[in-house]
Amino acid sequence: MSQTSQQYDAVINTCRTLFSNKMKDYGSAWRILRLPSLTDQIFIKAQRIRGLQTLAESKVDEGQESEFIGIINYSVMALVQLEKGVVEQPDLSLEESLALYDHHIAVTKQLMMDKNHDYGEAWRDMRVSSLTDLILQKLLRVKQIEDNEGKTIVSEGLDANYQDMINYAVFAMIHLGE
Repeated sequence: MSQTSQQYDAVINTCRTLFSNKMKDYGSAWRILRLPSLTDQIFIKAQRIRGLQTLAESKVDEGQESEFIGIINYSVMALVQLEKGVVEQPDLSLEESLALYDHHIAVTKQLMMDKNHDYGEAWRDMRVSSLTDLILQKLLRVKQIEDNEGKTIVSEGLDANYQDMINYAVFAMIHLGE
């Protein structure tokens, strides 16, 4: 599993670098986004990936990797919004945003390591298309929870679903890099 940990860190490093550079360009403007808006952004990314996986031709010269990076970064933003709430104006410095990013990724990676131990790295035998479908399923669950105003009876909360989407997207990126 040490290989998985190293591969995970490499994917996250790519994602974090883009997040940091966009923070330098735009600041924390994303802090005004409500959770359904972030969920919809992730949904658009996942739908585009599914389209790339099924269409013979693509009109936009960006592959699946950039969309999976978007899923990871938007999911981290959603986790921050769950923790801190939505604001009317950008309120986080680059350093604060990166500290929150690192915190949520550390918690999410630990969840992955725990599940990976229990499931025996079963994801390594999965197809990227299946990981995409699982992300879409998680998104539909999140939308339903949002429509239910965050209330669940027996299901995981929003945070667990965003964490799973991050982990599935990281797994897909590892597969695409191999």
